[in-house]
Amino acid sequence: MNRRVLVMLTALVAVFFFAGGVYYYADQQKKIAAAVTVEETTLVRPHSPVLGKIDAPVTIVEFFDPSCESCRAFFPVVKQILATYPEDVRVVIRYTPFHEGSDEAVRILEAARKQDKFEAVLAALMEKQPEWALHGQPDLKRAWAIAGEAGLELMGAASDSVKPEVDEVLKVDVADVKANGVEQTPTFFVNGKPLLNFSEQGLADLVKGEIVPRS
Repeated sequence: MNRRVLVMLTALVAVFFFAGGVYYYADQQKKIAAAVTVEETTLVRPHSPVLGKIDAPVTIVEFFDPSCESCRAFFPVVKQILATYPEDVRVVIRYTPFHEGSDEAVRILEAARKQDKFEAVLAALMEKQPEWALHGQPDLKRAWAIAGEAGLELMGAASDSVKPEVDEVLKVDVADVKANGVEQTPTFFVNGKPLLNFSEQGLADLVKGEIVPRS
C-alpha cells in the first residue's frame, strides 16, 4: 500500500468517525430536548395561573391546594421571593385538590381569573382559610362569600366556575399531579428542579441558586 492510498484511507476513516460523532451528538440533543419538552408540559401548562413577571427566567412551579395549611404557611414566603426578585422570578400555580372541597375552591379561583381578580381572591382565601377550609366539613358558602368580599362579582362567577374549560383545567392538573409523582402540598419545582430540602430556607436557597447575576 503506497503512501497516497494510506493517507486517503486515514482521511476516510476520520470523516466516518466525525460524521458518526456529529450524528450521535445530534441524536442525544434531540433526546434531551424531547425529555425537557415532556417535563415542561407536565409542570407548566398554558392555562396555569402565573404570579409575577410572565417571562421571568426563573420559574417556581407550586403544586397547590387551596385548603392546605402548609400552602397557607408558604404563601407569604412565595410572595416575599417574588418581591425580592421582581424581574427574575415567576410562580406557576398547579391545582392539586387533595382535600375535600378544594375542587370547588379551584373553581372560585378560576372564576376570579376571568374577572382579573385572581390574586385578590387567592390572598383572601389564604388569609381566611381557617374560616372555610374545615377538614371533613369545608364551608364552601363561606369561601364564596370571602371571594365576594375580595371583589369577585358572584353571580357571573358562579356561572363561570362550572364551564367546561374549568373542568378541563382540573382534569389536566390532576393528571399532571400524578405524572410528576406529587403526593403532598405544597410541592415545589424551581426551573424543573424539585425542592428536596423542604423548608422556607430551602426554597429561598434553591431560587437564589437559579438567579443569574446582572452585569
